[in-house]
Amino acid sequence: MGILNSIFGRKQPAPAAVPEPVGETVLYNVYSTLVEIPAPQFPHLLHARRDLSDPDLLEHLNGFCSYIFGRGDGKMSQDKYHVILQVQRVQHHISMGVAAADKEAFQAWAMAANAIVFTPAGHVLDPQGRILVSGQNGTRAPDATLPHPDQALARKARTVALLEQRGITVPATLPPLVGESELVLRTNDEAVGRARALLMVALRADSVASGEPMSAELLMNKMPLADDYLSDQEREFLDQEAPSQNDCAQLIWRYESLYLLEWALGLVDELPFPDAPCDSASTAATLISMRGPQLRGASEILDALDLHYRLHWHVRQKRLKKQGEADGVDADVLIERHRALNWLVRFEHAPWDDVDTPT
Repeated sequence: MGILNSIFGRKQPAPAAVPEPVGETVLYNVYSTLVEIPAPQFPHLLHARRDLSDPDLLEHLNGFCSYIFGRGDGKMSQDKYHVILQVQRVQHHISMGVAAADKEAFQAWAMAANAIVFTPAGHVLDPQGRILVSGQNGTRAPDATLPHPDQALARKARTVALLEQRGITVPATLPPLVGESELVLRTNDEAVGRARALLMVALRADSVASGEPMSAELLMNKMPLADDYLSDQEREFLDQEAPSQNDCAQLIWRYESLYLLEWALGLVDELPFPDAPCDSASTAATLISMRGPQLRGASEILDALDLHYRLHWHVRQKRLKKQGEADGVDADVLIERHRALNWLVRFEHAPWDDVDTPT
């Protein structure tokens, strides 16, 4: 028997079944942003559970965002917006019944799951049970706090300190962004394909604007692998025999999105501060001659996202207050990089054409 155990291993006992709660229960809908969440060990009745592999979950989350927006006066507030951002990162939805005696254990688990909770009363709660969005008037309790992974909180602090060194101040109310434990990056193949598509579009726009147009057919022959990754809008642009100068001027900036992806794929060693455009010829040559592209680690990509997000807020505020352009920042470069980073981290699960860069 000892020999058999050493070869096949001992049979592991089945995990102990979680006992059912005693007495009356309250139905909670739990929304966790983590890719992997701890199993609840407290007594509970599991009614339903799903993750993003269920296509209906995204539709449900969109409806939940609309519900949050509609509370109170039906207008957007900073508190509502931050909760909506949290909902857009949700990976798991769990519906369970919990007894009053197990409420503290439930709240501790919800905190570990980086979750917010929806109650039968229509309130959205933080893990400690404090109201984030009231079902009646849409307001937040003064002590309610959205949960965020420690790494995301630490990253925000580092970015704020880095910007302060450059004389740029951003408000503490800007939320932390997605953390490593919440992140599902685009795949390596997706990033390479998107980079090829961006190069094709940028080259076409650049050539038309310069008066020496390269046909879409020629570009397709030179980069056949890009075809599967073109967005609808990009295909529409390439199908035009004579694109407008305005369209070309806009799409030439795609070199900056491409440059960001080249950095993310390890084809560029360092990502400089967004204070000047990249060299388009060098950027194009880098992708054409690429060898062994491999996405960087999540932490590096999230560091870049956090910086560009907070810097983008600063640029927009300067413009809104009619204070001119931000010193030492190229706004067009920043916008294109922010767009590519949001696409990489699947912000709002949006395809390329629909990627937004809210601040």
